Amino acid sequence: MGIFGEKFKCIRCGDKSEPLGFAPLPTDLGQRIGSEVCKDCWAEWQKKQMQLINHFGIDVSNPDSHQFLFDQMRIFFFGEGVNLAEIDTSKEGKIEW
Repeated sequence: MGIFGEKFKCIRCGDKSEPLGFAPLPTDLGQRIGSEVCKDCWAEWQKKQMQLINHFGIDVSNPDSHQFLFDQMRIFFFGEGVNLAEIDTSKEGKIEW
């Protein structure tokens, strides 16, 4: 079970495993994710984040785009916010160049 034992329960999935264990962002949100979210949920977020970046054409080098992703993290992990951005998968595999 690891050193965290029964004390840790992932805020997102409810599993009693181990927290991510590090702040993935140098912010309060990053600290919160590192201590309240499990490694599996973080891996799920990384996939979702890549989908969001690709779908919405987000330029991650632009600081203005960071707030969108931070807001999506709050919704994804903690249910804080309106709704997670929807990705239209109806055309998946049908786009021709």
